[in-house]
Amino acid sequence: MTQPPTIPVHFILLPGFLLLDFAGPAEALRIANQHGGRFELHYCGPEAMPQSSLGMALDGIEPLPGQLPAQGWVIIPGLAGAMAAQSAAAARQTVAWLQQLCPAGQPWPHGQLITICSAALLAGAAGLLDHRRCTTHHTLVEKLQQIAPNARVENDRVFVLDGEIASSAGITTGIDLALELIARQCGPKLALAVAREMVVWLRRDSATPQHSPFLAYRNHLHPAVHRVQDAISAEPARPWPLEAMASIACVSPRHLARLFRQHAGVSPLDYYQQIQLAQIEPLLTLRDWSLERIAEAGGFGSARDLRRVWQKQRTTPLRRPAETH
Repeated sequence: MTQPPTIPVHFILLPGFLLLDFAGPAEALRIANQHGGRFELHYCGPEAMPQSSLGMALDGIEPLPGQLPAQGWVIIPGLAGAMAAQSAAAARQTVAWLQQLCPAGQPWPHGQLITICSAALLAGAAGLLDHRRCTTHHTLVEKLQQIAPNARVENDRVFVLDGEIASSAGITTGIDLALELIARQCGPKLALAVAREMVVWLRRDSATPQHSPFLAYRNHLHPAVHRVQDAISAEPARPWPLEAMASIACVSPRHLARLFRQHAGVSPLDYYQQIQLAQIEPLLTLRDWSLERIAEAGGFGSARDLRRVWQKQRTTPLRRPAETH
C-alpha cells in the first residue's frame, strides 16, 4: 500500500499569537500522524521567542524560511487584540515575507496557505486574497474588507477554502478547518478518527455560519428561558409543543411566548426549529442517508416537513450538496 506523501507544515508564530489558534490545528495534525497521516510540523516566525496571548513565550522558533517546498503548508494563527499593536513590526515583516513567497496577483505556489482568525488581515495586506473567497472573525470582517477591497469576504462562515488558500473565523474554528484539510489530504475516515480523539462531537463544515442558533439567542439573563433553551438543545429531536416548554419554565404557554420574544428575540417555535435544522445540517452531506432518514433523526415528521421548515427558517429551498452538482 502506497503511503501518503509527507506534508511539511510551517506554523508562523508572531508575538501575541492566539494560543488556541495555534494549538488546536497543531494537535489535530499531531493526532493525524498517529492514525497514518504524514505531517512534519515546523514552528517559525519573525522573532525567536514570541509571547503568546496567554503570556507564555515559546523558545526555539526558527526564522521565517527563505523558501518552501512545493507541497508545504503555511498556517498563520491570529493575534490577540490587546497584543496586535505590539506585533506591528513583526506583522510588517511577515507581510513582506508573504509577498516574497508570492507576489500579489500570482497564484500561491505552495500546497496551502491557511490563515486563522485575524491572520487573514496579513494575507490581505500582502495582496494574496484579491479576487478570492475568504473569511475571518466576525468582528474583523469590515477591517479585512478595508485592507483587501478586492477580496470576496464572506462574513458568516466558519471557514472558507478557495483553491490553495484557506481561511477560518478563528479560535475553535481553526480545528474545524484543520479537520477539513486532513480529510482532503488523508481521507474522511482518518479525519473522523482525529475528531473522535479530540472529542469534537460535531464537525462543522464550510457552509456552517459563525452565529450558530445554539448561541445566537442566549445573550440574555432570564433563567426560565435559559432552562427551556437548555432542554431543547439537549434533545432537539424530541417533540417540543409549547405546553411542554412552558412546563419546564413553570409559566403559562402564552407567558412563555412573551418571555421568548422579550429576552431571546424569537418565538419558542422558531427557536426550536432553528435548533432542529442546525442539528441535522451536517447529516445532509451523508450521501448514504436518505432525506427521510435525516428528517427522522431531526425529529421532523417527514422529509416534506423538513423541507417546509427549512424554507420557512432559511428562506431558500433545501438543497443537499449532491443536488448542487
